[in-house]
Amino acid sequence: MQDLRRAFYGLWIGGQEVAADDGKRAALINPATGQVWAEGAVASAAQVDQAVEAAHSALVGPWRKLAPQQRSRVLFRYAEVIDLHRAQIAEVESLGAGKVRTDAAAEVSQVVDDLTFYAGLSDKIGGSTVPVGARAVAATYREPVGVCAQIVPWNYPFMMAGWKVAPALAAGCTVVLKPASLTPATAVLLGQLAKEAGIPDGVVNVISGPGESVGSALIAHPKVNKVTFTGATETGKGVMAKAALGLKRVSLELGGKSPSIVFADADLEAAAAGSVFAIFYSAGQSCDARSRLLIESSVYEEFLALFVAKAKSLRLGDPLAAETQMGPLISASHRQKVHAHVQAGVAEGSRLLTGGSLPADGLAGGGFFYPPTVLADVREQMAVFQEEIFGPVVVACAFSDEAEAIRLANAVDYGLVATIWSENGGRAQRVAQALQCGLIGINTPFTAGPGLPFGGYKASGFGRELGQSAIDLYTEEKCVITRTTERPINPFRI
Repeated sequence: MQDLRRAFYGLWIGGQEVAADDGKRAALINPATGQVWAEGAVASAAQVDQAVEAAHSALVGPWRKLAPQQRSRVLFRYAEVIDLHRAQIAEVESLGAGKVRTDAAAEVSQVVDDLTFYAGLSDKIGGSTVPVGARAVAATYREPVGVCAQIVPWNYPFMMAGWKVAPALAAGCTVVLKPASLTPATAVLLGQLAKEAGIPDGVVNVISGPGESVGSALIAHPKVNKVTFTGATETGKGVMAKAALGLKRVSLELGGKSPSIVFADADLEAAAAGSVFAIFYSAGQSCDARSRLLIESSVYEEFLALFVAKAKSLRLGDPLAAETQMGPLISASHRQKVHAHVQAGVAEGSRLLTGGSLPADGLAGGGFFYPPTVLADVREQMAVFQEEIFGPVVVACAFSDEAEAIRLANAVDYGLVATIWSENGGRAQRVAQALQCGLIGINTPFTAGPGLPFGGYKASGFGRELGQSAIDLYTEEKCVITRTTERPINPFRI
């Protein structure tokens, strides 16, 4: 088995790994140590063009010529190849993104599951017949939208790349993937393993570099037909504006300020454990992090005590160590932003129950660690209630009844996910129906799976990742009408 960990990760264009044509490289920092662990190539404008041209050539050439059943078989093989390299991919992901290795391995496994799901769907993408009367037959078809620019964030570098690549390939599209500049390594591996699986050269291309130059050039390229972006809401607005100039299809998966809603009749022990996972998984650096705790007033203090005790018990440390449960933040600058949010929340009058301090020694490793942090008695008008912090910080407030819980849950610009904790099934369903968000868990903190559409309302974006509905985003619908009458049609009688 080849070694996937190395000192340099290039660009993946047309089935080959290449360095930047001007030799430009970027240092890749291990968030757990603050030290350089590898280097990554920075694409030039010419290489952006090369990647798109490679994707376009594959689209109109070998990839289009594959029958759906053949495409299905090669995607199954892609899943198998990734699974064979799961441990190595997880290690590289841990080094690059600071992820706990067991979490990274689970995310690689989800990519395997996603590819398996779409491999099974690839030869079942069809249209329908439409009744139009006795004089004609009408049928719809689904065709690949074309070359897709896929821009993924640093918080889930491999998993988000898999979320985007899998449905695109199943639909018959080709892709140019642009990972975040901080975390390009595992995206390059995704391209490399596509070749190993037998996917034709040019179907999966990977270019890295700053969004201002590389990302903008990719979005503006005339042979890019669709742009999909996961990241910050303000950046997503810019992506949408650039794509609009070329009337490109766009889907956006953006920020979140999601709630865990805890009713008094919930299993409080289970709700506390699940809610700790929902915010502190991946050190809170998740768009779906349940970063607001809305707690029924009669159990407010009791639940907070349970929650804080569990948060304090989390083991921070080396992401490669088996006992570690939470790793570092992605960078020193991001940690400082998170800390500034906490300081502002305390200044506005919230009660700091745990955390909220910068570790003096980076947990003895020089990394960008930040402790699990809980701010209580937060009010709806506070910035920490409204703004996405994107770190291991949860804010808590009380509600008096079901109506107030719904109002508070919806009282932010975002609408991605929510979790409801209650033993009253009818109430849980009522609340779920009233929430303005795309995915809701009842008595479970989990929010994603291969067959589940993932996406949000409002400022959380539009379009869905995963699930069968994602295929719609990577296809165009064509309708064909055929006359069946013997007599010619002559409406103008000419």
